[in-house]
Amino acid sequence: MASLKAWTSKGVLKRCLLEVVALRHFLPASTLHTTCTQHNSNKTSIARCTRQKYERLYPVLLVQPDGSTINIKYREPKRILMMPVDITSLSEEERKIRIRKRDPKKGSTTPRTVEFEDDFKADDYSKFWKK
Repeated sequence: MASLKAWTSKGVLKRCLLEVVALRHFLPASTLHTTCTQHNSNKTSIARCTRQKYERLYPVLLVQPDGSTINIKYREPKRILMMPVDITSLSEEERKIRIRKRDPKKGSTTPRTVEFEDDFKADDYSKFWKK
């Protein structure tokens, strides 16, 4: 009688049913594949996926050359999209300033040498040596 109660308890029946269901559903799939897959968090990629085409349009702030801004929908997820300034419409002074900003900065090309003075004397530390 005690063994009948043990077999009819919910936990034992549930475990047996889970084993039977698992054997029926997962055994044929495992015989088809030669490699074992692990379904855990290590399967995800760490870096973002680079896509050729995004599925939807994203809200982006478009900054025009005069400083005005417009909210638009853009095909790539960006925060701000800046329009380039037309150099031909600028005055001669502003054009020279912008072209000068584009050029690389000319810094000092001579490497500075750092000289260290060495005033170390081994005789000062001879008292710490073991004889």
